[in-house]
Amino acid sequence: MRTRRLPAFQPSLMLGVLRVWDEHAGHWAHTRGRGAVALHELLCFGVKQASACLFGGSMVLLLGLSWAFYPSHAALARYDFLTLAALAIQCVLLASRLETIEEAKVILLFHLVGTAMEVFKTSMGSWIYPESSLLRIGGVPLFSGFMYASVGSYIARAWRLFDFRFTRHPPFAATVWLAVAIYANFFTHHFLADLRYVLFAAVTLLFGRTWVYFRIRHVHRRMPLLLGFVLVALFIWFAENIGTFTAAWRYPMQHHGWRMVPFSKLGAWLLLMIISYVMVSAVARRRH
Repeated sequence: MRTRRLPAFQPSLMLGVLRVWDEHAGHWAHTRGRGAVALHELLCFGVKQASACLFGGSMVLLLGLSWAFYPSHAALARYDFLTLAALAIQCVLLASRLETIEEAKVILLFHLVGTAMEVFKTSMGSWIYPESSLLRIGGVPLFSGFMYASVGSYIARAWRLFDFRFTRHPPFAATVWLAVAIYANFFTHHFLADLRYVLFAAVTLLFGRTWVYFRIRHVHRRMPLLLGFVLVALFIWFAENIGTFTAAWRYPMQHHGWRMVPFSKLGAWLLLMIISYVMVSAVARRRH
């Protein structure tokens, strides 16, 4: 079956560096046998994943380091430091061409969408940001939007680095309507019936037959796209546990001490993944 290649982002310096490294390492591996070739491909997969996580990994690292070492009585609040640091990382990535303008657009778009939801959710008491800061909207420090943007950044970078292709991909319009319904439910379930299980069914119906093909080196491997969504949502859940452990934000059940984020939150992150995926695909389509 022929694969469908959705529009891709233009290559960046990082992609060129990875290709040069891959050529030299690949030649070495082929002289050492099948085991070395398999190990090299696994290493290539890890390197590309690390590159795709560059922005999100930097944000998680900042959360941990600022929690452990940032002075509690500093003139600049920790949350404001995180906001300024995230902006600085963004500028460095763009200036060094480790991030493309298209990826920056995704980050900005998801930052706005995430911040809007944060303002509403904190007003409803879903979670809180316990520390004070100046750079905030209502009860939401501005660095929080970058945490959402990290998800969009990861998908955009992975899309380019792994040269995504698809079979049985649903129509773009259908995915947009699904993303709109998911986003709306994050707000309306506080007042009306929670439709998340209906949305889970819709996600399964639309993407259940979709395969994503990803190229680690020369050959495209494949996996169910739904499985990819679940795996990424799982890693976001791990990152969220780090965020709450470092008191970047806290859920009501964590007011009297840190507890692991309920595994049920994985479903919310899965739905959020769909929104991010559709945004990235929309930005990619505009380049065509």
